[in-house]
Amino acid sequence: MTVISFLPAASESAVQYADVASPQGAANIAWLMFVVPAVVAGILLILGKRTDRWGHWLAVAASWFSFILGAVILIQMLALPAGERRMNINLFEWIPAGEFRVNFGMLVDPLSMTFVMLVTFVGSLILVYSVGYMEHDPARRRFFAYLALFIASMLILVLGNSYATLFLGWEGVGLCSYLLIGFWNQIPENATAAKKAFIMNRVGDMGLLAAMMAMVASFNSVDFTAVNEGIASAGSTTATVIGLFLLLAACGKSAQYPLQAWLGDAMAGPTPVSALIHAATMVTAGVYLVVRSGMVFLAAPVAMTAVAVVGLITLLMGAIIGCAKDDIKKALAASTMSQVGYMMLGAGLGPIGWAFAIFHLLTHGFFKSLMFLGAGSVMHALGEQTNMRRYGALRKVMGITWITFMAGWLAILGVAPFSGYWSKDRIIEAAFAVGNFAGMDAPWLGWVYGLIAMFAAGLTAFYMSRLFFMTFNGKARWATANGEPAQPHESKPIMTVPLIILAVFAVALGGILSFGDIFITWLAPSVGETHHATPVIPVIVIQILTIALVVAAAILAWFKYARDEVPVYQPAGNALTQAARADFYQDKFNEAVFMTPSIDVMKGVTAVDSKGIDGAVNGVSWLMRKVGSILSRTESGYARAYAGYILGGVVIVLAIALGIRL
Repeated sequence: MTVISFLPAASESAVQYADVASPQGAANIAWLMFVVPAVVAGILLILGKRTDRWGHWLAVAASWFSFILGAVILIQMLALPAGERRMNINLFEWIPAGEFRVNFGMLVDPLSMTFVMLVTFVGSLILVYSVGYMEHDPARRRFFAYLALFIASMLILVLGNSYATLFLGWEGVGLCSYLLIGFWNQIPENATAAKKAFIMNRVGDMGLLAAMMAMVASFNSVDFTAVNEGIASAGSTTATVIGLFLLLAACGKSAQYPLQAWLGDAMAGPTPVSALIHAATMVTAGVYLVVRSGMVFLAAPVAMTAVAVVGLITLLMGAIIGCAKDDIKKALAASTMSQVGYMMLGAGLGPIGWAFAIFHLLTHGFFKSLMFLGAGSVMHALGEQTNMRRYGALRKVMGITWITFMAGWLAILGVAPFSGYWSKDRIIEAAFAVGNFAGMDAPWLGWVYGLIAMFAAGLTAFYMSRLFFMTFNGKARWATANGEPAQPHESKPIMTVPLIILAVFAVALGGILSFGDIFITWLAPSVGETHHATPVIPVIVIQILTIALVVAAAILAWFKYARDEVPVYQPAGNALTQAARADFYQDKFNEAVFMTPSIDVMKGVTAVDSKGIDGAVNGVSWLMRKVGSILSRTESGYARAYAGYILGGVVIVLAIALGIRL
């Protein structure tokens, strides 16, 4: 397998994008892909309870409509020459402000269509699954309205032809995540988790806003084409500033260090929401932003390096956290954090990294949604129990869930020929080549990047095998979330059929798209042509070491969590385990560094306002009332008293005049 990488920023020929072509065929109505689910969401919210009996099916139909239209556009694009696969569609003038103009439009190209197919197909399967999962929820219609709006927002984000249009979808998915994470907001913890996700994402949003401000100042435009054309001549400082702000935005939306603390708490929402957020929509948006902004990062090597370093930190942190979590959804959330870290690492390696990052994002979308929905099936059977220490031996009573979950487990481990092997392992191989780009001589960098990525692959094999064995193997430890004995059973077909379909893709998608580098060739009009580089050790050695590490970690997990008895109650654990369970105390850090000082500042401002400003105003008012009260006593109504006042005044005036004269 040949590892391909980009030339350094000094060589602007490293990326050659295809020209933007006029829209053809079904691409002219591509806007219907996000308009239809958005309209359906509005109908369900406006008509309210009158749609309770059929509203969920309307949302399902809207999502499948978007998928079918996207599939038609994809087929038509495949029939076109590569140079005509980037179509710019301006729908209307959105923001006119003097010479500054922003059109509301779409960029239909291989990158955006890859996301469209992922969002609509996986999203549609999640909606079908949700029909069964939310069957008895009294607010099911509202839930499906939010899901439809979520899909519409993500499609706006990936189809927009400017950062402004992208930002509209960006905020839309942020709003929907808040609504869905806190869907059961009658539980205080859920409402708090929704607020936490919303607020932390606003930090990242400020990064995207600041990046757009810098673009307007430098290029008088936020259009992708204008920014890509102007960035090469803007200077490295401008490119670095824009790139770092874009990275901040990506860290917030994709739960990357240091803005990852919201992701575990986001498990408070219904399980289909977790699948949608982690696999097909919100968490993938940051990776899309970085890859779509590739020319910016090529012009800013510092910002590109920062992307890779953030990815390395996050993939390692997420893997360690995953080893310590007993909550099945939070373990999967840590897994998402780590896998998106791999994608960010790939995005920090330049054009070839972008291709591998998107490839892993695509395969991950299928096997991670499969595992989240599989976890939902298990929870559904055990009265919403999430503690894996109260699972075990479920393969005996949940055969379909077990087999399909196994496909996702083997895919994320990177076992050939499952999908993760073809995508994640190529990021690891590219990481070993990071120091051997043309014009660079830093092989030690390849060792650092590659060994960290490989070690995290071993950790991934351990914690995902731990999750799999604790759930489906060993002795039965069944109990509901309320602690009552449970009798689990397989889920209904409306929930298991989506699992089977996703399992097929988890098994075969990576291998199919890797044949002849089909997927990399497909992405070329969006991410540019590629160049070759050699890893610091042979690729075959990297592959052997990685699979050996994965197998050893899985065997270790089997001995500890399948062969040996798993205690029902969580053992104390060492210092690292306790830190991982507490997400490396990120919440305490945020409270100490950001929340507590903010509260103290707020208290100080409140004190100044109440004691200082309000005190001064109230003091003047009090003084005037006192003076008025004293003076009111002189108003007796008697003429002789007023005459006396006049006489006294005359005497005082004469005395003053006499004193001045003397």
